[in-house]
Amino acid sequence: MKQLTITFCIAFILLLSLKGSAQDFQGQAIYQTKTTVDMSSFGGGQMSDQQKKQIAERMKSMLEKTYVLNFNRSESTYKEEEKLDAPGSGSSPWRGMMSSFTGGPQFKSIKEDVILQEQEFFGKQFLVQDSLPKLEWKLGSETKKIGQYTCFKATTTKSVDEMDFMSMRRRGRNNDDKKDDEKKEGEETADTTKTELDNPLDELEVPKFVIVTAWYTPQIPVSNGPGEYHGLPGLILEVQADRTVMLCTKIVMNPQEKEAISRPDKGEIVTREAYNAIMKKKIEEMRQMYGGRGRGRRN
Repeated sequence: MKQLTITFCIAFILLLSLKGSAQDFQGQAIYQTKTTVDMSSFGGGQMSDQQKKQIAERMKSMLEKTYVLNFNRSESTYKEEEKLDAPGSGSSPWRGMMSSFTGGPQFKSIKEDVILQEQEFFGKQFLVQDSLPKLEWKLGSETKKIGQYTCFKATTTKSVDEMDFMSMRRRGRNNDDKKDDEKKEGEETADTTKTELDNPLDELEVPKFVIVTAWYTPQIPVSNGPGEYHGLPGLILEVQADRTVMLCTKIVMNPQEKEAISRPDKGEIVTREAYNAIMKKKIEEMRQMYGGRGRGRRN
């Protein structure tokens, strides 16, 4: 009887210990992200290779980034790793402008079904709030190793935000390629429509949907991942979506110094739809400011 009592006490203590460790469970994952851009679509064929190369170099800091995901069982923060500028690089007007069109730190709550994104847009702070995207994953049996973790493949189709600058491409790009292939012996075709466009964004389009391939590991049993991705029976270590790849390069489980996973509260709260409307209005203002001069010179 005494032995049974001792065994029960040990089991009870272990149960409390496991419960406490579950509550304190936290991890950190580092992701390298890279987006490729088809530079041949820039400038409607009117830019030189050197000009395209210069633009590609300027865009590199925006297209290749490192992000940190801090997560527990139901919440996470995802933000760009802070880096010091290279000596002499400074903060260019290009970089400052493009930062207004890219996403800021994110907070996800799986339990509350909410995603919050901090966003500074031309000097004003916003907090973009929406429900988590509904991702209908198809689980596959294919596996591969990412670091020391065995990962399983999953795919889904995701709708693309209309103001997702990373997915923008020249409108009718495929048709233009066919037309170029049909040109014979250096024959040139006059095309004045591109120079007559009032709004350069009219040349661009965003796909309605993209196929997403993810690799997740059940060895870390949290339904989370980089960016807005979630909903799989394990931490997502790699995502391939359109022209963007997110790859986990380091994981630290239960770090000694845990970073607070807290819900942001600074900025004007708006929905994604409302925030997109604000962006469109600002783009139109910029078009009026910088595009009007060109229209005056035509007459």
